[in-house]
Amino acid sequence: MRTDDPALSLREPSSLELSRRAFRRRQTTRSVLIGAASTVVFAVIAWLAIVNAPGWPRVQASFFDPQVALASLPRVWDGFLLNIRVLLFAALGVLVVSLLVAGMRTLRGPVFFPLRALAAGYTDLFRGMPLIIVLYLIGFGIPGLRLTEGRIPLELLGTVALVLTYSAYVSEVWRAGIEAVHPSQRLAARSLGLSHGQTLRLVVLPQALRKVTPALMNDFVAMQKDVGLISVLGAVDAVRGAQIEQSHYASFTPFVVAGLLFVLLALPMIRLIDWYTARLRRREQIGEVL
Repeated sequence: MRTDDPALSLREPSSLELSRRAFRRRQTTRSVLIGAASTVVFAVIAWLAIVNAPGWPRVQASFFDPQVALASLPRVWDGFLLNIRVLLFAALGVLVVSLLVAGMRTLRGPVFFPLRALAAGYTDLFRGMPLIIVLYLIGFGIPGLRLTEGRIPLELLGTVALVLTYSAYVSEVWRAGIEAVHPSQRLAARSLGLSHGQTLRLVVLPQALRKVTPALMNDFVAMQKDVGLISVLGAVDAVRGAQIEQSHYASFTPFVVAGLLFVLLALPMIRLIDWYTARLRRREQIGEVL
């Protein structure tokens, strides 16, 4: 193979570019080392300040008792599995309902005004009402109507409350993404013979999804935490399980265990959001078309 091929030489980086890349690698390595060292120093200082505080032994016994943590873990874990089930079903429900509401709000023409007004009223109501109040209204109001003979599962009522509240937020995220798509995309699709539904499904939504993915991920992380509020209905989830164990051991350590489980659940999604946001930022900086 010839090494003096002009096309091949054009593809190879110059010596100046290689030196720039080496300099950037050295700078990145230096920044990582400095950041790691400063983090360790700060953590050591904070730890020493906490453990040397006069009330630290009392706080340690109340919140960080290893024996109580191990003893309460089974009950808290069983409740945490309930939170995960509610989260999965609520996420699917929010996806469907929010898309329907966003689609209703983007309908054109005066004939669709009642649907637009209904969707706007729904989003205004549930975005303005605290989730815990919605949980009380759904969790105790629906059973009070006696629409069914048997008892409605508490996790189902909690899931409905979560879907109603978060669909109002997520629908606005979808609507912002849909309206961010240039009108020429919609007009071009209609000129090709696509209906309004086909245009929305095949042309508009795929582009809107790329624009609103970080916001959707953040809403999902927020919902991961709020599933713990279903404990106010009496469902034995991780929070209620921690409350039962706290009453048994007279220690707040079970709540710390439940909190750590929720953190471990949210961390992968948080890191995924950071990675995807950084990826979008790099693409925008180099002018790449999404």
